[in-house]
Amino acid sequence: MSELPRKAVARTAKLAALPLGYAGRTAWGLGKRMGGASAEAVLAEVQQRTAEQLFRTLGDLKGGAMKFGQAMSIFEAALPEELAAPYREQLTRLQDSAPPMPTMTVREILARELGADWRDHLVELDPVPAAAASIGQVHRGRWADGREVAVKVQYPGSAEALTSDLRQLARVARGLGPLVPGLDIKPLIAELQARAVEELDYELEAEAQRAFAEEFRDDPDIVVPDVVVSAGTVLVTEWIESQDSLARIIREGTQEERDHYGERFLRFMFAAPGRTGMLHADPHPGNFRLLPGPGGSPGRLGVLDFGAVARLPERQLPRSLGALIRIATMADYEQLLAALRDEGFIRERVRIDADQLRAYLGPFIEPASVAEFHFSRTWMQEQFRRVQDPRGEAYPVMLRLNLPPAYMLIHRTFAGGIGVLSQLEATLPFREVLRESLPGFAD
Repeated sequence: MSELPRKAVARTAKLAALPLGYAGRTAWGLGKRMGGASAEAVLAEVQQRTAEQLFRTLGDLKGGAMKFGQAMSIFEAALPEELAAPYREQLTRLQDSAPPMPTMTVREILARELGADWRDHLVELDPVPAAAASIGQVHRGRWADGREVAVKVQYPGSAEALTSDLRQLARVARGLGPLVPGLDIKPLIAELQARAVEELDYELEAEAQRAFAEEFRDDPDIVVPDVVVSAGTVLVTEWIESQDSLARIIREGTQEERDHYGERFLRFMFAAPGRTGMLHADPHPGNFRLLPGPGGSPGRLGVLDFGAVARLPERQLPRSLGALIRIATMADYEQLLAALRDEGFIRERVRIDADQLRAYLGPFIEPASVAEFHFSRTWMQEQFRRVQDPRGEAYPVMLRLNLPPAYMLIHRTFAGGIGVLSQLEATLPFREVLRESLPGFAD
């Protein structure tokens, strides 16, 4: 495979062609229907071809295109089964892989960033990448002090490709909607655009990873690899010995594995902000590695990729968030209405009554209202269906609510996290985790 296409025109053309390709397949499907094929068979084939083209294009382009695809993949559990099934294999594959760049290019980047004597420090380097993602790929190596290391190298032209792709995706967002029915594409792209500059800064990523590694050192449940060195577009960290990510558990894990790793994932998501002052904001399954315990039993969870983190102003999740969820679990929707207005979730002239708010929020609050909750695709799909049904009670409330800027990244991150838990089909003590780690919930 070649490295990132250098010409913005070529990338733009490939992205712009996605909606056109879908339109062409729809016309082809109409022809098949007229020829006597069943509606179900035609729909399945159109969806399968669409999924393959969409995620092959996004994965091959890397940059913002692949970042967008990975962000979509987190929400796969929310899609209705008849729509999700053709996408699932392509989505999960995109979570954990991408075409590599040439070895010669990698060596040139290492020489530029680490110096001409880079081989004196990085004494071994596997030419075959262990992982390849949206803006960089990872090679296994050995440092001069004997440590096994992960060498993350940013693709040439990543900055230009990332910003150009996201700008073009924003332009064609309306046309992309039918490709993945049910997902609200525009705000997802807007959030990725807002975080793009930080994700390209490996020095900023190294700073965040050092803080997480220090805080979780010797933790019984979570492993964060130490940073060895960072320079420009190269980041070298300690290697985590793991053959699998959460994507494998989603595909074929036992219920014991689903519950075990799901709980570690959940506790990390909520505990890390209070321990580090930062929220790990990229919860796609490929960033979470499985470390087996004694005798091959489920063990610790390794956490990678700190390019997307939210640096929280109060060095913890907002206390108001925990208080709002606590009030909701008490089913005091009059008090909740007042609190939501105070926090800016309901604008001054917007009118919502308590019964409408209950109809919208009640099912979302269920995981925090019971001792254990089983997250599932069925539950996630039902919530998605409820809020997107124009005839239902929840839909008008969703349109009237406002998401304050301070909550946007937090909301997207935890919505993505809930999506991962639903893919895992895990049964978890969600309320207990909130009580232990979410400020304001237990007050």
